Amino acid sequence: MSIKTKNLDKVVIRFAGDSGDGMQLTGTRFTETTAIVGNDLSTLPDYPAEIRAPAGSLAGVSAFQLHFSSKDIHTPGDTPDVLVAMNPAALKVHLSELLPGGIIIVNENAFSPKNLKLAGYESNPLEDGTVESYEIYSIQMSTLVAKACEGMDISPKTIDRTKNMFALGLLYWIYNRPLEPTIKWLGKKFAKRPELVDSNVKSLNAGYNYGETVEIFSARYNVEKAPLPAGKYRNINGNYATSVGLLAGSIKADIP
Repeated sequence: MSIKTKNLDKVVIRFAGDSGDGMQLTGTRFTETTAIVGNDLSTLPDYPAEIRAPAGSLAGVSAFQLHFSSKDIHTPGDTPDVLVAMNPAALKVHLSELLPGGIIIVNENAFSPKNLKLAGYESNPLEDGTVESYEIYSIQMSTLVAKACEGMDISPKTIDRTKNMFALGLLYWIYNRPLEPTIKWLGKKFAKRPELVDSNVKSLNAGYNYGETVEIFSARYNVEKAPLPAGKYRNINGNYATSVGLLAGSIKADIP
């Protein structure tokens, strides 16, 4: 089956899951790759409401939102077009803010009776009609990364933690982003732990290849480069920008 590629002016993606699911890292890697591709972008990290909240709880949900475009943009966006939910709590917290008819990608393995109860669901939202008005893709990410890393001399828990790379690889396929910058980053990040480089790269490729082979997605999407002036750019957050501004002000005011 031939999958059509649709051109879009802008996309807002929200990654959400437990603090241990690596959503901040996943969002940051997608952001860095998107900057390399040449889109204008803005991001908004959203940290858990509680420190050390119980895994699977609503208070423990961490999220990262990215708005990228072929045009000049100034905000991280309001309503996400895409929600990546790694567990029921993430779906519960963020579903109401998703664009009507938007895309939902979930880790089906996380929708266990225990996790559903922690999120306050009386039944499975993937089966009871809760998400039927959305474009839903329920994927057994944990199962697929276990298969991708089969035979490796690392613990099942460590392998399961690479499921965020599976989700990232899949999003790279959907939005036509290259894998190479993330593979290079993983090589540097885990230079002293080659087994972690290998497992994360395997899961990243597994996600990308899943999109390529399963033929369940309605389309792929392309966001052209933004017409940004040539020069050096810096990925900067509000806290860092404020700090730099204060330092610049003190220098101009000749205050040590």
